[in-house]
Amino acid sequence: MSTPDSNSDLIGKKIFFLYPSISVQNRIITELVQQEYEVYVSKNKEKLKKALSKYPDSIVFVDINEQMSEGEWDIWITGIMEAPDMKDVAIGVVTSNDDEQIMRKFLLALKVPCGYTVVGHDTDRTITQIMAALQTVNAKGRRKYIRAVMEKGETAGTVNLPVNGNFVNGVIKDISVVGISCTLNGNPEIPKNTLFKNIQIRLQTNLLKVEGILFGSRSDGINTIYVILFTQRIDPDVRTKIRTYIQHTLQQRMNPDVE
Repeated sequence: MSTPDSNSDLIGKKIFFLYPSISVQNRIITELVQQEYEVYVSKNKEKLKKALSKYPDSIVFVDINEQMSEGEWDIWITGIMEAPDMKDVAIGVVTSNDDEQIMRKFLLALKVPCGYTVVGHDTDRTITQIMAALQTVNAKGRRKYIRAVMEKGETAGTVNLPVNGNFVNGVIKDISVVGISCTLNGNPEIPKNTLFKNIQIRLQTNLLKVEGILFGSRSDGINTIYVILFTQRIDPDVRTKIRTYIQHTLQQRMNPDVE
């Protein structure tokens, strides 16, 4: 059976952190998002288990110090690793529990594919270890950048750019750190490779300024879809905000399945 996510070699895998601590959320997940990993937080083990049969190629990091006893975690993890519809789910442990015996059990007896990472004072080391585990299971696939495609009913980001001396407003259709596709009011004729030095993008409360080049356009029934690629002169802070916005948008969409 082909699932929507069976092309993870191409688009990468979803990474779920189940019951992450505040420090893991604030330091580690934030950094993984900036490294272009597709990361979600779940605080409901039953819902997440159901979601995993929908996203069978996913990666799950659990904190065995949270919510259940270590023995109950054994049962939960084994249940997923042995379920036929979840055989491709890769599990790892990310926890402050540095008990050598427990660590050996998860690594040697349960053989969790994404390792046992102890969260200590050295956050950089923890992140390096988790990223190494993610590379082992090819978490990114061939995809380089995460993007958010706007769905009906969602509050989309807006764009405002100068065309022939006037500012034209538009709506963003999808966004990544390399560019956007959007519709523009009035569907103006714009030559390919036009450089826009002053593009304003509004993502929720963030107003971002970027420079971009029109890569191309195509018709979408009544509207023209314009594809604009950002130039290398994009502020690193702007990239950070775009990635954060994308993660937030994807998480909101995932929440009904995992919260």
